[in-house]
Amino acid sequence: MKNITRIQLGNNGPLVSKLGLGCMRMSSIWGGPAPDENESIATINQALDSGINFLNTGDFYGAGHNEMLIGKAIKGRRDDAFISVKFGAIFHNGQHLGLDLRPVAIKNFINYSLTRLGVETIDLYQPCRMNDSVPIEDIIGTIADLIKEGKVKHIGVSEITAAQLREANSVYPISALEIGYSLADRQIETELLPAAKELGIAVVAFANTAEGLLTGEMKAPLAANDYHAHFSRFQGDNLVRNLKKVEVLKQLAKDKGATPTQIAIAWVNVQGEHIMPLVSMSKRYRLPENTAAMDIRFSDGEMQLLNDTFAIGAILGGTYLQRS
Repeated sequence: MKNITRIQLGNNGPLVSKLGLGCMRMSSIWGGPAPDENESIATINQALDSGINFLNTGDFYGAGHNEMLIGKAIKGRRDDAFISVKFGAIFHNGQHLGLDLRPVAIKNFINYSLTRLGVETIDLYQPCRMNDSVPIEDIIGTIADLIKEGKVKHIGVSEITAAQLREANSVYPISALEIGYSLADRQIETELLPAAKELGIAVVAFANTAEGLLTGEMKAPLAANDYHAHFSRFQGDNLVRNLKKVEVLKQLAKDKGATPTQIAIAWVNVQGEHIMPLVSMSKRYRLPENTAAMDIRFSDGEMQLLNDTFAIGAILGGTYLQRS
């Protein structure tokens, strides 16, 4: 049943599902094993069947594995899917080496992505981050040239500042901003979110559960081999104090007959009609729960409770989502 609300990307962009499917975890991440490929493909197809058409990937997820997986899943139903691809990150043996945002590199990346996905055009193409190595005008201008060639339809940006967003949009209309956003990560509310709204740019919000903190399943202390332990948010007293905040979320979820994860997604969803929760899934059983979260609404008192409990700075420590 296709009952997913639609969101417009940019002032004159396409309509896509207001819930996006993040495909990253369908490939090996953090050096772990790749999930079952058949289950991942089935998850993508069930998402498409339910009206979730926004598929998010990166050409560096699993060294191209993620794009090939999506290509298999959408074969024969290309028109059902809206494909968002990030580029620019360089990895070797699982180690991040930096960014390559040179125009010559972008022109190389796009052709590999098109081949792996088995498509002629990528719907939304975006640098995964930006640094000062290449002028923004050259990066966005190169993607604009790819639009003229018919290889890209719309331009997005990811994990940038408000000033960078304005500069990028001055070169070519930006359709979407992909950024981490959750109850635990609200720093973008001061400058970046207002800039996106002012410019008419849709927000694709990932990490809604703040790397698992808001799922209600995390306990202190973490196991020594848990990758979360690398980040100060999940260490020592920080984690203990942060989990006390999560208890408020868990109680509200219980009162509303929902899961903490659903409440976390729902909070992001109601922040604006131009904001899309991007939820990573690799198994079909997660789809009904995450889709149902889009129907949850909050009373004024409930919203006040969440906003007070998770005010900017209330969560101690950072993750790789933190920006300087």
